[in-house]
Amino acid sequence: QVQLVESGGGLVQPGGSLRLSCAASGFTFSSYAMSWVRQAPGKGLEWVSDINSGGGSTYYADSVKGRFTISRDNAKNTLYLQMNSLKPEDTAVYYCAKEGERPPGKGTLVTVSS
Repeated sequence: QVQLVESGGGLVQPGGSLRLSCAASGFTFSSYAMSWVRQAPGKGLEWVSDINSGGGSTYYADSVKGRFTISRDNAKNTLYLQMNSLKPEDTAVYYCAKEGERPPGKGTLVTVSS
């Protein structure tokens, strides 16, 4: 079955950086566009970024544009999210998902705080 396992979260100071990873299995990763979404404490899911199947097209929410970079390695079945210039409002559980689907995994917690 489809498995997506997120990792790389943690506690970081404002202005810091983190790189999230998402290991995919159970489907042909290279055939699917992928997404990162997040859920802040007490709030609903928020779309963060998309990448097409080949990795050549990327899309970002206005709130993260210019600070976050989505990428993928289809040979490794892995999706990434490089997060720079982190802000306290970026604090959330981050999930990866096939584009348009609800995330099946447990996510990884990112906490931005001094």
